[in-house]
Amino acid sequence: MDHGSAEGDEEDWSFITNSFAAVAATAAATKPPSQPQPHDGQTALGYESPGTPTVAADPISFRRLSLDNPPPTAAVTSRSYAFPQPNLPHPIPPLSDRGAHGPPPSAPRLSGSLSEFTGMAVRHGIFRPPTRAPVHPGTPPSIELRPHPLRETQVGCFIRTIAGSTSQIWAGTENGVRVWNLSDVFEGFGRGGFASWKPGRGDEESAPFRESSFTYPTICLVVDSDRGFVWSGHKDGRIRIWRVEQPESNNSAPERGNLAECLSWQAHRSPVLSMAITSHGELWSGTEGGVIKAWSCKAIYKCFTLRKDERHMASLLIERSSVDLRSLVTVGGVCSLPTADIRYLLSDNFSSKVWSSSCLLFALWDSHTKELLKVFNIDGQVETRFDTFQVQDSHEEGDAKMNFLSTSKKAISFLQRSRHALLEAADAVKKAAVKGAFGDDCRRMEALTISVDGMIWTGCANGLLIQWDGYGHRLREVQHHSSSIQCLCTFGTRLWVGYMDGMMQVMNLEGKLLGGWIAHSSPIINMAVVGPYIFTLANHGGIRGWYVTSPGPLDSVLQLELTNNNASYTRLANLRILAGSWNVGQERAYNDSLMSWLGSATPEVGLIVVGLQEVEMGAGFLAMAAAKETVGLEGSANGHWWLDAIGKVLVEGTLFERIGSRQLAGLLIAIWARKSLRPFIGDVDAAAVPCGFGHAIGNKGAVALRMRIYDQKICFINCHFAAHLEALNRRNADFDHIFWTMTFSPSSNGHNTAAAGASSVYPHRGGNANIDRTPELSEVDMVVFLGDLNYRLQGITYEEARYFISQRCLELLTEKDQLRAEMKAGRVFQGFREGVIKFPPTYKFEKHLTGLSGYDSSEKKRIPAWCDRILYRDSCCDSRTECSLACPVVSSICMYDSCMDVTGSDHKPVKCIFNVDIAHVDELTRRQEFGEIVFSNEKVRRLIDDFGNVPETTFSSNNITLQGNDITVLRITNKCRRDGAVFQFFCGSQSAVKESEQASEHSSRDPFGFPNWLEVTPRTGIIKPGKTVQVSMWHQNIDTVDEFTGRSHKTQQNNDSSDKVAVLKVRITGNYPTDCKSYEIHVSHCSSNNRYVESRGVSRWSPPNLI
Repeated sequence: MDHGSAEGDEEDWSFITNSFAAVAATAAATKPPSQPQPHDGQTALGYESPGTPTVAADPISFRRLSLDNPPPTAAVTSRSYAFPQPNLPHPIPPLSDRGAHGPPPSAPRLSGSLSEFTGMAVRHGIFRPPTRAPVHPGTPPSIELRPHPLRETQVGCFIRTIAGSTSQIWAGTENGVRVWNLSDVFEGFGRGGFASWKPGRGDEESAPFRESSFTYPTICLVVDSDRGFVWSGHKDGRIRIWRVEQPESNNSAPERGNLAECLSWQAHRSPVLSMAITSHGELWSGTEGGVIKAWSCKAIYKCFTLRKDERHMASLLIERSSVDLRSLVTVGGVCSLPTADIRYLLSDNFSSKVWSSSCLLFALWDSHTKELLKVFNIDGQVETRFDTFQVQDSHEEGDAKMNFLSTSKKAISFLQRSRHALLEAADAVKKAAVKGAFGDDCRRMEALTISVDGMIWTGCANGLLIQWDGYGHRLREVQHHSSSIQCLCTFGTRLWVGYMDGMMQVMNLEGKLLGGWIAHSSPIINMAVVGPYIFTLANHGGIRGWYVTSPGPLDSVLQLELTNNNASYTRLANLRILAGSWNVGQERAYNDSLMSWLGSATPEVGLIVVGLQEVEMGAGFLAMAAAKETVGLEGSANGHWWLDAIGKVLVEGTLFERIGSRQLAGLLIAIWARKSLRPFIGDVDAAAVPCGFGHAIGNKGAVALRMRIYDQKICFINCHFAAHLEALNRRNADFDHIFWTMTFSPSSNGHNTAAAGASSVYPHRGGNANIDRTPELSEVDMVVFLGDLNYRLQGITYEEARYFISQRCLELLTEKDQLRAEMKAGRVFQGFREGVIKFPPTYKFEKHLTGLSGYDSSEKKRIPAWCDRILYRDSCCDSRTECSLACPVVSSICMYDSCMDVTGSDHKPVKCIFNVDIAHVDELTRRQEFGEIVFSNEKVRRLIDDFGNVPETTFSSNNITLQGNDITVLRITNKCRRDGAVFQFFCGSQSAVKESEQASEHSSRDPFGFPNWLEVTPRTGIIKPGKTVQVSMWHQNIDTVDEFTGRSHKTQQNNDSSDKVAVLKVRITGNYPTDCKSYEIHVSHCSSNNRYVESRGVSRWSPPNLI
């Protein structure tokens, strides 16, 4: 449309640039006033009132025109999908107890489909449909423990972290804790022994799990498999303990709350951000402001021995046992630690140390004495200078024993913290100013883990992996991907890396890349190893399990079997979509116009997509709209009026429900879904791309909505391209710019605000995003472009065009269509399709004139053109392709028409009805099929057994006696010549025997962690094939820690009259720790020389006790 205020070549855009800053300052506070219905004196789009001169015309006759001889430039195809394909199974009714909603809605098909024009397709590149398959050829097969749930079903219950025990997967959610048993991963709700279980919406296809009662959001989890406990840290500052083995009475309870906590206490006043269990069994927790607390293992163990009538004392007992580590390193009001949040805590059991970390700083602690060893930055440089006022009141956490703080001290502390907050804010501004030069934001640490060889690995926001030794020395850097690292996981001799873009990579312990694949469509935020699987948690809440051997020969066998059996888990659904576009010329419409355009087709369709152009225009409005975009606001009074008016026509709330909308200046797109279809639609995302005035103003551009329907991505884009006949190249450039730069985020309209804000870590592209990335539109299974594309008729005069229209020679006019010519040449809309046009050009008309005489008769006499178009691309590269998991979305056009009787704008509205077949996976059936292959396929079983082989190992002794502080060496030999062996030491039990007691009278001590008197180095490591490692053991003087101050004191050895005995467990696994063997080593220490007997553990070997 050629409006002087918006499109003229002589437009004075300086008004926008001069007023933009002033408008932006007030945009956030600006709320568009509501506007009334059209009134006298205001032009409305609709039928003419009685008495208006009209020209008789029969618009229906244009629909009946047949193009018996299509123009030679057009590639015309005809496709029909009247029934599901015979080689795929018919959809089976879902089980009645799989969810709140019933089976997918179905309706009779429209008979036949229209012929289509197809633009020149490309064999490769971004315009090709994305590759789909029952099992993606570039991705190892995985177990869908919890299939990707729709975002709208996860409000308030997103999963934020996972952890693994020996046979369980634990997850922390925004409202509690849940756990899956590995033995149930191939089962499903509503089947077998879980027939009575009723999952919530979003978990219908999940493997069965148990869930706790409602709690505050869970932020972190720590699993102690050897003790049988799981620790969870929560947003309200509480720590809860859960038993790995729940009582039998709870195992079969289907309702929420069947997972019961066994102990909890108020650990902090702020959220518990991180936790770690030290080698001595203590629990350390970190929170905001750099606060770290250590919780006594003795106090925790004592709480489990309390009688039922004493359990109320448990929380107070634990809370009083804590030690604030900041208080131990504070001297004269000066603390050696920064006040940054403790995002990570990691226990190094090799050398009895604990790592605490923020984004850019590390602190290294002695886990027993709680001594701060050093503080260093991401570059490995030791940090020694910290602002005096960085010291928060270490007792701010509310310890009961420090209630004697005076009011004056609290006031001083508050002033200190306030001053520090201002200093930190100023420092943040300075860092932001020099961010491009120093790149601290890209160097920040995002993940921390320790490998079995004692090395520490950190992952950075720029994709860099850094290896450290146990003393905080930076050893090497490795980078295999540019995306931000989100999580790390080590197990055996492998290191897994999860990235922001969903990529998962596996490396060896030297950092050599072994393989990688796209594991999820969103960031991988956590990983955990359970049994033979490594489970990955995506930001959207989906959890997948991969074999720890991937990539490997097992993947090929599983992939082949799952692909051959895909018919058993393939389901087909069908729906019809009405897409309508209208350039409304800043006017409003009467109800009759909307009924003519949309209302007549509503009984036939399940989804209605409406795209409007020029809802509102003018330089002042465009500047205001651009300012609103900068502060995250959108919409206008006219936009809200249109949404309400269309909603009334569609009987919104009764028949249809609006699922999303997006406005950019004069562009508006909105989608309504039939209520019966709504449960199968979700993950509604919105996007906007301005194309006017330096790609900053929204007079031209696009708005889009993307969603998942039956687990497939479909996107609708409302466009307004550059105007004028000669602006052909600009229109093509607009398409390219939109296709390349469109980036989606959760729709923020009123219907989806809660869902959009529910996820706290929604992915965004950082500064290190790859500029050569694949456009997001390339990953969509079906994309529909609609709008005022402004392509004109080339090489024809106004009079000639009017004559051909009057003679119904539309096929001759299409030969002059710029869009058809450009599509045929492959310069725009490559591979897209459009229904053969059987209606007159929709532009340009005189308002309020009906019939063909309504075309522009002004002095300009603009040549009629099909400016308003609807095009699409589905999953198929060939029109004969049948709907399947390899081609999951197959569409055809049932109707493509315009509404010639609507006269209130210089454009006529157009509409198109798509008949869409969608193939999707029945995840419950597929998971059971996966389990059937694993358990019954001999080749798969043989490969799994081979990978789980545990090398044969021998020990130089299984009884070791320590004398004094001398070092005793235990030798462990790997007798296997092919595979390496991984060993790990754990403390099974410990006891002390007084000199006056008989040796058989042991006084048992707490079972948490290694005994303080015994040092074992190394406690874990790798034994190469045919090699031997030496493990050193010695007795050390015991440091006792005062439970009130946390200060450690040496205890003289000769004052300790008890003999000590510890039973160490040694776990041996192979390179892939899917199986293990456990051995026992008895270590004792005599308090006097006359009790020294036999050897120090190196003189002779006796067979170890195999458990």
